[in-house]
Amino acid sequence: MVDISWILFIGASLAIIIAPGQDLVLVMSRGLGQGSRAGVITAAGVSTGLLGHTLLATFGLGALLIASQMAFTVLKFVGVAYLIYLGGRLLLSGAKNIDLHLASNRSHRRLFWQGAFSNLSNPKITLFYFAFLPQFVPATSQQPTLSIFVLGAVFAALTFLVKGPFGYFAGTLSSWFRSNPKVLAWMFRSSGFALIGLGIGLALEERK
Repeated sequence: MVDISWILFIGASLAIIIAPGQDLVLVMSRGLGQGSRAGVITAAGVSTGLLGHTLLATFGLGALLIASQMAFTVLKFVGVAYLIYLGGRLLLSGAKNIDLHLASNRSHRRLFWQGAFSNLSNPKITLFYFAFLPQFVPATSQQPTLSIFVLGAVFAALTFLVKGPFGYFAGTLSSWFRSNPKVLAWMFRSSGFALIGLGIGLALEERK
C-alpha cells in the first residue's frame, strides 16, 4: 500500500504549480498569442513532459531512498534551498518573460510537442522532482519507489488541472492582460513569497 502524506503534498504541489515559472510562462504566452485552445494544448504538452521526469525520478530516487536513510535528510535540505531560490528569482524577475504580443500561428500538434519538449529539456525540473517528491514519502515507507511514481504522476495531473485553465483564460482575457501588465507582476511577487514560505515550512517539518 502506498504511504503518502496526501494533504500536505497536494497543498504544496498546488502552491508550486501556480507559481509562475518557465512552463506557466509558455502556457500563458501561447494563450495570449493564439487563443484559449492553444493555451490548453500547450498545458497538456507540459504535463506530458512531466511524466518523463516522473519515470526518471521513480527509478533514480526509488533506489536511493531504499539504500540510504541519510538520503531523506540530504534531499530535504536540497529541496528547501531550491524552493527558496525559486522564490527569490520570482521576486527579482517580475513578469518580464510573459509575451503579451500576438504570436505567429502554430499548429496544435506543434504547440503540444513544444510544451512537452520545453518541460523535458529543463534540467531544473529534474532537480525539482528529485528534491521535492521525497519530502512526502515517510521514512518508514515499504514501497518508496511506487510512492515516488504515484506522486510524480499526480503532480503531472495537477499541473494540467491548474495550467490548463491558466492557458484558457489567458486567451479569453488577453486584451485585459495587455492593458493591465501590473497584475502579472503582482502574481509573480506573491508566488515568490509563497515559495519562500513553503521552503521554510518544509525545513521546519519533521519527517514522521
